[in-house]
Amino acid sequence: MIWAITGPPGVGKSTVVSKVVLRLKSAGIIVGGCTSAQRRRGGSRTGFEIRDLTDGKNAELASLDGKLGPKVGRYRVNLRALADVGAESLRGAAARSEVIIIDEVGPLELVSPEFRRGVKACVDSGKPILAVVHERLDDELLNELRSKASETYALTVENREEAAERLGDALLRAAGGPKS
Repeated sequence: MIWAITGPPGVGKSTVVSKVVLRLKSAGIIVGGCTSAQRRRGGSRTGFEIRDLTDGKNAELASLDGKLGPKVGRYRVNLRALADVGAESLRGAAARSEVIIIDEVGPLELVSPEFRRGVKACVDSGKPILAVVHERLDDELLNELRSKASETYALTVENREEAAERLGDALLRAAGGPKS
């Protein structure tokens, strides 16, 4: 089963994912996959990093001052980081985790064939997935995630706390409940 989160930038999608991950890990659930976070300097966003939820390994996903990699908007995407951290974390999660987290599947991540294959491996695993899915982008992989999602949460400031609670409950049940 797949649970999808969408919403505008800054609404709290990654915060909701973090709360759900903490709840699952606290219940003894093996959580794998990856998260992304903004990098900021002096109040301005300068890029993004990607982190493996299993081993904590992180790398620069994209930056304003990158010299290599495809350009998406104002950012240069670090394809090596997407392969070495992002795609690798997803392949590992598909093989060894009880719940898979993918934060996020958006324009930066979709330029990487390895990352796309990692997402596909997760979907094909049949394991419970919580994915942050770009809300407007038209892409074959995103459309597949959206169509297979059992529930999609269009996050707002008003519903994000409730969404974190409901998603945590649903994923905990899907993983078989708390482990002793």
